[in-house]
Amino acid sequence: MTDFFDLHPDAQAARLELVGLDALNAWGISVDTLRLIKYRENAVFEVNNDGKKFALRLHRVGYHSDDELRSELQWMNALQTSGVAVPDVIPTNDGELFITRTGEGTPANIQIDLFDWVDGQQLGSIEEGLVDESQVSDVFATIGEIAAKVHDQASVWELPGGFVRHAWDAEGLAGDEPFWGKFWALDSATNAERKLLFKARETIFAGLSRLAKTPETYSMIHADFVPENLMVNGKDVRLIDFDDAGFSWHMFEIATSLYFFQREQFYETAMNSLLDGYRRQRPLSTAQLEQLPLLLLARAFTYVGWVHTRQETETAREMTPFILELALETAEHYWTNHST
Repeated sequence: MTDFFDLHPDAQAARLELVGLDALNAWGISVDTLRLIKYRENAVFEVNNDGKKFALRLHRVGYHSDDELRSELQWMNALQTSGVAVPDVIPTNDGELFITRTGEGTPANIQIDLFDWVDGQQLGSIEEGLVDESQVSDVFATIGEIAAKVHDQASVWELPGGFVRHAWDAEGLAGDEPFWGKFWALDSATNAERKLLFKARETIFAGLSRLAKTPETYSMIHADFVPENLMVNGKDVRLIDFDDAGFSWHMFEIATSLYFFQREQFYETAMNSLLDGYRRQRPLSTAQLEQLPLLLLARAFTYVGWVHTRQETETAREMTPFILELALETAEHYWTNHST
């Protein structure tokens, strides 16, 4: 049988759908088909069970251990309890937060979880931009305010026993084994580009190593706070997709929200609106704001690492030229305007 990662994404998704249909038995759900919603890092399917809808998520194999995934779901439940609107995690009939399954022709031990369906529309996407650019101020003020509420909860939350998540810190971003891969080893980079990648690694690691980690500035963060992960339904805005959540500086969250909009004419408006929205809920010190250029730089090269370590996927191969170009552009801007 053809190796899973040699298949076209549509064929991969078809195999994953069969695994998902079987897995639903753990929740007492029996349906004939699933509707694919998203297949990038994970595969997310819509489940329609007699008019009741759910989102079924099949995880990329090897991204998180079982303890790490359990911790992610525990944090989501804690955020929900604190008043942050996130998807409801649906336990199995046995009370488990997730299960593992494998299927014919698929990677082994696929982690699978189920969420209550979130109605609404994404605020935007990386590929297509914002749904309505006339609402930039409102969109980014909303992002800032919700991010601050997340950080409020995480800054004071007592971690449950056995809680394990990765860290987006100096080691996790630019150490010997970065969480998203050794970006400086990108195969498609030219010799000149590779020299810049090494220089970027040195700049990022040195800069982040000087940053303090205090509850006021560093905690669990969502780490993928982009418009496509905010679902709007009337006045209800719900934050989804906690797959990348881990420990980091709060300004790394803000850098993530802004990164892919740096070339847009509305960037300054977006940044100022985000910061204003954040400050309605939580203070931001001058020292924190001064960290933003460095954390934008760190964020840039995580994406280079992401495409480098996922070249078996069509998405990563297609995005590599754009990701590398924007990262190097961000680095040149940083080196021009900030001391290294």
